[in-house]
Amino acid sequence: MQSQKKHTPTFSFELFPPKTPEGMEKLKVTISELNKLNPAYFSVTYGAGGSTQDRTFATVDHLRECGINTAPHLSCIGSHRDEIMEILNHYRDQGISRIVALRGDMPSGMGGEPGDFRYANELVEFIRKETGDHFYLEVAAYPEIHPQATTAEADLDNFKRKVDAGANSAITQYFYNADAYCRFIEDCEKRDIEIPVVPGIMPINNFVQLARFSDASGTEIPRWLRQRLEGYGDDIDSIRSYGMDVVTRLCEQLLEAGAPGLHFYTMNQVGPSSQLWKNLGIKG
Repeated sequence: MQSQKKHTPTFSFELFPPKTPEGMEKLKVTISELNKLNPAYFSVTYGAGGSTQDRTFATVDHLRECGINTAPHLSCIGSHRDEIMEILNHYRDQGISRIVALRGDMPSGMGGEPGDFRYANELVEFIRKETGDHFYLEVAAYPEIHPQATTAEADLDNFKRKVDAGANSAITQYFYNADAYCRFIEDCEKRDIEIPVVPGIMPINNFVQLARFSDASGTEIPRWLRQRLEGYGDDIDSIRSYGMDVVTRLCEQLLEAGAPGLHFYTMNQVGPSSQLWKNLGIKG
């Protein structure tokens, strides 16, 4: 993992746009508290086919008003070039220079119409063609293989296409097996992929919710971890305490192995991610 060590570590948080005005007010408090840790940036998710576009814009607007470095997610499936260009111009006018470029999921009710883009590499290529190097582009990576990939090799081919199209770095899907990340980096190095690949970190706060997310995304919860968490039943305090120990150690292993930073999936909560940040002694 030597190539990962060439880059200055970055530590960042992910948010999702709330659905209600009350949720937005709560998120503003979360942002204020997490920003005290001085992260490199906050990313903001974007719904299938842009289904949360207005709420994403509102969240990004608040972050920018607070003077916070912001990286909006932009998914392309179901979108057309003029729509994507309008969004890019909007962000460029706001002074935003970082975007997380994703394929995204086809929203329900669209009849399978993919729009002008089929894959994230096409979005990256389009952004580079239309805006040059204005945007720092991050893409997704899957140490445990994308759930829709036919093989591990095909998944790596897809990742390399995004890199070759002009991606600057990548953020991984969350995982709980450090070896999976290390093997992925080794496979990338064999293909001369040298962009930073930042592990995505999901705190363990609610096992039922985590299991549902993991089943949907194809993320493995190792058997030893799943059984231990299941064994706590409804003992939320024990789940959170044990989960914090497990994820803290995972982060330590990743950083020791040369990971170029960590990206915390906050689920719009202050406590779990900020505690991990403090456990690791991160100086933002």
